[in-house]
Amino acid sequence: ADGPVAQVAKRVLNAGSGPYSPKKLHSVFEGWDEVRLDIDPRAKPHLVSSITDMRAVIPEPAFDAIWCSHNIEHLYAHEVKPAFLEFRRVLKPGGFALITCPDIEAVAKLIVSGKFETPAYMSPAGPVAALDMVYGYSPSIEQGNVFMAHNTGFTAERLGNLLVDSGFREAWTTKGKIYDLWAVALMPEADGPSIQRSLLDCGLNFVR
Repeated sequence: ADGPVAQVAKRVLNAGSGPYSPKKLHSVFEGWDEVRLDIDPRAKPHLVSSITDMRAVIPEPAFDAIWCSHNIEHLYAHEVKPAFLEFRRVLKPGGFALITCPDIEAVAKLIVSGKFETPAYMSPAGPVAALDMVYGYSPSIEQGNVFMAHNTGFTAERLGNLLVDSGFREAWTTKGKIYDLWAVALMPEADGPSIQRSLLDCGLNFVR
């Protein structure tokens, strides 16, 4: 008799991963195989590439999901749609992308309340102010890491519209608790209800 069929682990592309840390992968991807991609070779990723054109390192659809945490704001405005088109290209038909970035609308409220340089929350790297959320984390940029500069910003509406305009079947957005914005973009054959349940189990509530 044939033995049990081995379960093949799902693969997630950590797009704009930065240096390796076990805490950087979102908990919804627990047990998945992670492939880290970053533009900066000093981060020692598996793949060195910009997310705007990954054809040289990922020639065909290879991933069940993409995790992109605080990376798309480093692109220029005109580069965002090419990046999302690349996300679509490297995802399998049943895949999805989970994206988080600063919520520029929430940050704007901090600024108009007079708290532009006041620390708004504590990150692993240190205190973060509205100034850092708009323009990039100042201490990292001061140390020469110009990749940390922010070159565009997102509201929930802009992020969702750009994802749909890039050909994803649908996109959901929600606001986080620390001036962050979250989006899920579904490929044509993605199981939306199952993905939604998995994310809810991890504390992300995307109301459709």
